[in-house]
Amino acid sequence: MPTSVPNRCRIVLVTPPEVDARAIESRLVQALSGGDAASLIIPQYGLDDDSFQAVAERLVPLAQERDVAAILAGDTRVAGRVKADGIHVEGGKAALAEAIARHGGRMMVGAGGAKTRDDALELGEEQPDYMFFGRFGYDSKPQPHPRNLTLGRWWAEMIEIPCIVLAGSSTDSIAEVAATGAEFVALSAAVFADGRDPAAEMANANALLDEHAPRFEEA
Repeated sequence: MPTSVPNRCRIVLVTPPEVDARAIESRLVQALSGGDAASLIIPQYGLDDDSFQAVAERLVPLAQERDVAAILAGDTRVAGRVKADGIHVEGGKAALAEAIARHGGRMMVGAGGAKTRDDALELGEEQPDYMFFGRFGYDSKPQPHPRNLTLGRWWAEMIEIPCIVLAGSSTDSIAEVAATGAEFVALSAAVFADGRDPAAEMANANALLDEHAPRFEEA
């Protein structure tokens, strides 16, 4: 693991749409042993609140023990119960504004769900901690979705709020995302899909970022 924060695009892990918390837990431990990750997003997907909380209770401490911020995308009450570091909101501007009013300052509040520039700008007016471009569970192709790349490049050039862009199902796609100037690249299937070695995929992803990602200007 690196001893300092890399001065380039960093990885955000997104847990896959699985119900088996033990399987996800095992893969997450392997992934976090393989290289740098800035944060972990845990989407609720179709789980009921109790099942979602059970998964979060297993995964949040694993991330936090390794200095990886744990962010929940789902019921905000669950995020509070498991002492998550942040919440991810995809319910539109009103829901985002409410979440920031209630939780901002205590937890990170990120935004997702924007499909157009206008959508993104509207959400950005609420000053979330980050903007996410992509849809959880829709990284089935090796390459990133072109719309995510386009929005990420435009946002990174124009807006100061950091953005996360979802990569494809291959870690080789990570350099293409980093080239947009996005501060973070999200990996899910590329690391957690069946048959993958999560530690090896994370090591490869970080090596590609070290080699190809643009360096950010020092603050």
